[in-house]
Amino acid sequence: MATPIESFRDLLVWQKSMDVADKMLETTDEILSLRKYWLVDQLQRASASIPANIAEGHSGGHTPKQFLKGLYIARGSLAETLTYLELAARREYIPKVTAREMWKQLQEVGRLLNGLLRSIARKLPTKKKKPNP
Repeated sequence: MATPIESFRDLLVWQKSMDVADKMLETTDEILSLRKYWLVDQLQRASASIPANIAEGHSGGHTPKQFLKGLYIARGSLAETLTYLELAARREYIPKVTAREMWKQLQEVGRLLNGLLRSIARKLPTKKKKPNP
């Protein structure tokens, strides 16, 4: 039997995105320099934004619509993180093997996010279209 979701901390997608954000901080802390600071800062902020927006959406009054909004924002942060990660790998600020490992983790978070988005969206009432006059 599945464990009930009482908090955003119970969500697998939140747990996995926290793992990715933590790994991103660990990896980027090693490459800080003035020239690279802006990209490191963006990577850290974008990756931390994923679980933060999942948590905010889940805690925002617990309505499916508010939760969806947080999940969509988290998905945008995921895309932003992937973009900055690709750029950091191209510039060789992050070893390619590390970037590939993180890319795989982010892809898993993306699959979980998309599944959760679909699940929550199904719970929303659908609007009926008005017939054309």
